[in-house]
Amino acid sequence: MPRTSLPTRLAATTVLLLAAGALSAPTASAKPSDAAPGDAYVLTVSTNPTSTDYDNRRVDVTGTVTKADGTPAPNIPVTIQEVVRFTTWNPWGDPIDPTYYEPRDLGKPVTDADGKFTIPDVDIDHVTGSSLLNVQHEVQITALYDEDGDLNTPQDGYYADTTVAANPKSSSVTYKVNKKKVKAGDILTVQGKVTLPKGVEPQGTEVFLQTYWEQEYDVKTTAEDDGFFVMSVRVSGYDDTFELRTAPTDLYVAGAHQPLPITNTSLPRT
Repeated sequence: MPRTSLPTRLAATTVLLLAAGALSAPTASAKPSDAAPGDAYVLTVSTNPTSTDYDNRRVDVTGTVTKADGTPAPNIPVTIQEVVRFTTWNPWGDPIDPTYYEPRDLGKPVTDADGKFTIPDVDIDHVTGSSLLNVQHEVQITALYDEDGDLNTPQDGYYADTTVAANPKSSSVTYKVNKKKVKAGDILTVQGKVTLPKGVEPQGTEVFLQTYWEQEYDVKTTAEDDGFFVMSVRVSGYDDTFELRTAPTDLYVAGAHQPLPITNTSLPRT
């Protein structure tokens, strides 16, 4: 499920630069000694509070920019983003990025005379229509100041980040299958119900059925208004992993996972 946009480029660029050691990534408290040799500035970012939940989703984003000697740096524009992160599906163990990112711009505040910046009442949430399958409930807040505004010259870039815990409510999924032993060519039908926290509508919750270990899912559907769903798939001779996963539409409701008691008799006996 690729998620690409200009904000993605900025987030991906800063992540890559940080990994390469090209950007400064100081801790949350700025001191003169925080500046690396050759750095002109020290950038920090933090949030208050540091965690959110279903009923309390807003934080104040604050930070500072100081010069290498610890004095405030006024009139500095800082690019702030929220980055919702997802775990990459990778059953093969390939050396690929285990996380992919969905960023959005929060603003570009300018530091005051004390070198401080603030964005109040930021919603820590998922605001696009993309799937929340595999979403991580640690949302990242990133801050970037680039002296010449050119991300292709990272030597004058300064980066900081912090995370906000988005504590979700739990959900569940129940199911029935038309058969527990299948063979190649059989139609496996799974019907069930998604149950979300009281007051949360189940409509639109995605339900995914996996049948093979290399594929995250082979078929998907969405739950109806009452939470019920039904899906069918034609069994292949190599299908060996039968599991259900759900992805509610709200970042603050966790998905559910259920292995299915299905045996494929077409598989070679070991």
